[in-house]
Amino acid sequence: MTQPPSHTTPAHRPDYSDDEISLVDLAKILVRRWKAMAVIFILVVGAALAYALMMPRTYQYVSIYNAAESEPGVPLEAPTALVAKARNLYLGPLTREMYAEQGWESLPFEVNVSNPEDTLLISISSEAEESDAGEVETLHQRLVEQISQGQQRLVERRRGTLEQQLERNRQALDAVQGSESASAAELIATYTTRISEIEADLADLTEGEISQVAVQSLQPTGTSRKLVLALGIVLGGMLAMIGVFLLQFATLVRSSLKEDR
Repeated sequence: MTQPPSHTTPAHRPDYSDDEISLVDLAKILVRRWKAMAVIFILVVGAALAYALMMPRTYQYVSIYNAAESEPGVPLEAPTALVAKARNLYLGPLTREMYAEQGWESLPFEVNVSNPEDTLLISISSEAEESDAGEVETLHQRLVEQISQGQQRLVERRRGTLEQQLERNRQALDAVQGSESASAAELIATYTTRISEIEADLADLTEGEISQVAVQSLQPTGTSRKLVLALGIVLGGMLAMIGVFLLQFATLVRSSLKEDR
């Protein structure tokens, strides 16, 4: 007798349609696990607060040197040349001196030398922690002194040249004044004018000046503590929600494993 074809019962397959979740279900999960959310949020914000409080404060320290002038508004030496000297001739040896004195392998701060546009100022700036303020001041002081000494030599050389010219013209004027030559009057006028010009150049010659050394900025630079705390709050909220959903997922996985045993 022919047996009817047997129909085997297929293996149980999970109904994945049950895995669909609505916004209402998501809200229920958040409400049910609010304590876990609060714990995660507090831990993250607490960590951000601790980091913000422990984060070292950095300030900007600025030194200013006013370049020497041959006449008002005209530099005795181009500011760009001064910047190049400071960077390439002075800063390297001074940095090595600091290494030897402090036992450093590298500077804990950077030193930037620049010339603000349309000025005769040389600006030296560094961003450093308050604990390094003394070392910043020492290096800045030595650097501006090197710049000042180089400028002083140029001023003295220029003054010496002008004084020599002034002396020669005065001697020539004295010699011409005792002459009865027809051109004596013209020469006297020429020498007198030249003497006046040289005296004016000497009067206009202005030495360079160190205006300030390592003056600390009023406000800290870099990332502020308030910003770190604000980011911690945002991150804490995000991680709290993600953590709750991961906990819910882990709970469902454990329940499914228990049912399969």
